[in-house]
Amino acid sequence: MNIAEPTLLIDKNRVVRNIDRMLERAEKFRAVLRPHFKTHQSVEIGEMFRERGVEAIAVSSVSMAEYFAGNGWKDILIAFPVNLLQLHQINVLAGKIKLGILVDSLFSINALKNGISNSVDVFIKIDTGYHRSGLVFDDIEIKAIVDEIEVSSLLNLKGFLTHAGHTYEAKGIDEIEKIVKDSSTQLEVLREKYPKTIISWGDTPSCSLSENLFGFDELRPGNFVFFDAMQYHIGSCKMEDIAVAVACPVVSVFPKRGEMIIYGGAVHLSKEFIAADSNFKLFGYLVRLNDGKWQLPINGAWVSNLSQEHGIVKMPKKELEQFNPGDIIGVIPIHSCLTANLLQSNCVLK
Repeated sequence: MNIAEPTLLIDKNRVVRNIDRMLERAEKFRAVLRPHFKTHQSVEIGEMFRERGVEAIAVSSVSMAEYFAGNGWKDILIAFPVNLLQLHQINVLAGKIKLGILVDSLFSINALKNGISNSVDVFIKIDTGYHRSGLVFDDIEIKAIVDEIEVSSLLNLKGFLTHAGHTYEAKGIDEIEKIVKDSSTQLEVLREKYPKTIISWGDTPSCSLSENLFGFDELRPGNFVFFDAMQYHIGSCKMEDIAVAVACPVVSVFPKRGEMIIYGGAVHLSKEFIAADSNFKLFGYLVRLNDGKWQLPINGAWVSNLSQEHGIVKMPKKELEQFNPGDIIGVIPIHSCLTANLLQSNCVLK
């Protein structure tokens, strides 16, 4: 490998396997897979989905929607509360493709009624327990938003959407299933009240593990395409399912203190970590690389700290003695979405 700086390595075979598995799960639950492309942000990986019949996608920003619309995607949902300062860009996009937007307030709907010039599909964001964005279930407020949408000729009520991000904090499958059940109960009330709408559900842990996804019309996981160390710890995937690693140059080796320094810091890997206790933080697992491929992590080795460019690696002496400055080592990232975003311009698909 001709690598001189931190580079995102993507294992194509694992990506394809992950896509196929999620498509099988969507079919099992009689749902449409609308994958969230914020994780990979890649036209080439997007084509792997399209080759398998995927036609509708989700993104996290207007600029991302513009990027994928420019590459032939015709049904795009911006799965982020509508940014009213980008109405001009939204109008332009809506004139070219089938565009979906997300709202969680009456204020936003009224602003859209006055500012939209092309037809858009509208999803109302519901907060089923994550407490980030969305309406906490409130029949009066939801009805007021629905009423305003229905009197507009350009706003089409598509359905209700939630992101159960609190599954990332769940301790095991039982907690994940409880989140799915509680959320489903709330959303089913809305479906019965507004029968022409659909329910859009999305998060990788539940979409990978739950056996109770019947009743959701759309599944919108994103991270599953790569997975990462966090998903491994949740139980969403096996280590061999993780499709990305960051190739990092070794710059210093300190056998006496059991550490090496890699060129791979927070600006490459993000500051995400997993903490077992107050004295242990895991910023990534270490793997040996062989022509851009890797197997299981090096036993007893982990990224213990990050600064802007530096990564500090803890490693048993026996393993550490096998590395020298100028070597390349791989890091399995904690959160592949952030890592892939940071290394968009420096990645290799093999």
